[in-house]
Amino acid sequence: MRVVVADPPAYTPPYDHALAAALARAGADVELVTSRFRFGDVVAPEGYRRRELFYPLSSRLFRRSRLRVPLKALEHPLGLVRLAATRADVVHMQWLAAPELDLRLLRHRAPLVLTAHDLLPRRTAHKVRLWRRLFDRFERIVVHSERGCETLAAFGVPEAKLRVIPHPVSPSDPGRRDDGRTVLALGLVRPYKQLEHAREAAARAGASLRVAGDSDAFLPESEIDRALAESTVAVFPYRPELDQSGALLRALGAGVPAVVYDVGGLGEPVRAFGAGRVVKPDDVDALADALGELLDDESALAAARAGASRARAELTWDAAAHAHLELYRELL
Repeated sequence: MRVVVADPPAYTPPYDHALAAALARAGADVELVTSRFRFGDVVAPEGYRRRELFYPLSSRLFRRSRLRVPLKALEHPLGLVRLAATRADVVHMQWLAAPELDLRLLRHRAPLVLTAHDLLPRRTAHKVRLWRRLFDRFERIVVHSERGCETLAAFGVPEAKLRVIPHPVSPSDPGRRDDGRTVLALGLVRPYKQLEHAREAAARAGASLRVAGDSDAFLPESEIDRALAESTVAVFPYRPELDQSGALLRALGAGVPAVVYDVGGLGEPVRAFGAGRVVKPDDVDALADALGELLDDESALAAARAGASRARAELTWDAAAHAHLELYRELL
């Protein structure tokens, strides 16, 4: 089976790489179609091919310039033409960078699959008719949680199209060098992550907050590993604007338990594996109490760490690849 995994804007290179490599290990012929990642190096392909068909100029010539966005809009149709000419049995889109253009121009002879990482992307979520028409273009839509499935079904996506494939854990073993009272906020800094809630809750719990992230660029792997090794608990006080968090799965994969707001699918792996605490959204008091419970009770913290280890053992990329291949076979 020839599978094309497409991430035109290169929003999630680590996810793209891990999925493509796992599909290749499972026996698929995989090509990752994307663009140049503007914020650092990417991992070399393992068992799959990688081609940068999108944004050959805007991703290289501009960084913060105002000219990048209009040039990118001009380049997008050319990338879609190149994608349409790529031989495939299934084309799996990870992100739709220009929804209005994709609605008119995204075409391929092979069945189209979409992973709705953010369910309804923040910038265009108000365009209900646009997204209903876009979802109609795909044979299957992957979400990472049962709640995500319920959300899109309520939005009008036929349940027969929806498939829940949990977001895998990103395993690592950075060791543990924390002081027992460090709370970690991990990942790109964005308003929906509500760092102000994390700061207040950590202060109330008598802990220090470590922010391991930037507003414009991904941190090097060595810095992420150091932050994970030196943190006791991770915190995710997000607004309900996404299905699942790669940063959360990275923390659990390092054995760091998490306290999360019950939004999107964030609470599902934490509850399922006992890997921390899930509290009501926007409740800073509950967030602080949950952090304090884990930081002040050695047995509770040990149990949550064991839950994170169980999540790492079960939510694997190979399991996700098997589920994806089952989905693709439905379409052939």
